[in-house]
Amino acid sequence: MDYIKQPLDYPQIITMLKQRNLLIGNYGQALEQLRIISYFRLANYLRPMEQDKVTHTFKPNSHFENAIDLYYFDKKLRALIFTTIQSFEVALRSKLIHHCSLKYGAFWVIDRGLFSDKKIFSDCTIRIQQEVYRSKEDFIQEHFNKYDNPIVPPAWKTLEVVSFGTLSRILCNLSDNPLKKKIAREFNLPQHKYLESWCKSVVALRNNLAHHSRTWNRIYPIQPQLPQSLNGDWIDISSVPNNKLYAQLCCLAYLQNTIHPINDFKQQLKQLISSHPNVDVAAMGFPADWINQPLWSD
Repeated sequence: MDYIKQPLDYPQIITMLKQRNLLIGNYGQALEQLRIISYFRLANYLRPMEQDKVTHTFKPNSHFENAIDLYYFDKKLRALIFTTIQSFEVALRSKLIHHCSLKYGAFWVIDRGLFSDKKIFSDCTIRIQQEVYRSKEDFIQEHFNKYDNPIVPPAWKTLEVVSFGTLSRILCNLSDNPLKKKIAREFNLPQHKYLESWCKSVVALRNNLAHHSRTWNRIYPIQPQLPQSLNGDWIDISSVPNNKLYAQLCCLAYLQNTIHPINDFKQQLKQLISSHPNVDVAAMGFPADWINQPLWSD
């Protein structure tokens, strides 16, 4: 079938939404929002109110302003999560650099013998070189002005400029499980498998955030393993779906408590949720009693 739909101007979009039974309280404000948020980005926040997913007609008493409120909630949520992921990413870089370099030397990242999967190692080596060579950091440029062998700078320089995704693959492909367990325990996790699982899911979540994609009610294909219990304050996992955002927020909150014992992540999250009562937290995988779980209680 050929695509025959034509582009619509902002007033035409508003007319279309009204014809689909969406209530618009302030025409001028709706127009302004459409000028700064494209319709198909906003459509992600309109869909929960749709009555018919084929005709896109809306349920009775559906308001355009509710979708706008949900959009700005999601925007603030992404910013909060991104800051928390940054803490984990920086801490992971530091620990991986420190422990592996002390044990295996300056150039362990390009030592094939230290990694389990040789293809992953080869792929990572190519990515490392690409990411290092395009880096504009002063310490990388200064290194290459002085040294030309080996092909990359020492790990304490190289791993500061590779992507989080590459860093995650390096960690997961390391064959020294006792060393990975040592790093995991510095995050108050009992074994490296949890650290690897959480790292993979956080990388995927960060990529989603980097593209400003809908975050709140998304189904996430890369899911963190949730332990039954942990040494620090944790949750009852019996009613927690691994593929919803809440599971990842729990992992991030736990990591934040380990990295920065004095932090306000959970207070900021609870304040954000309370300031947007229109948001259905169950769509994010939050159980009814989440606020009383040890991880989230004051």
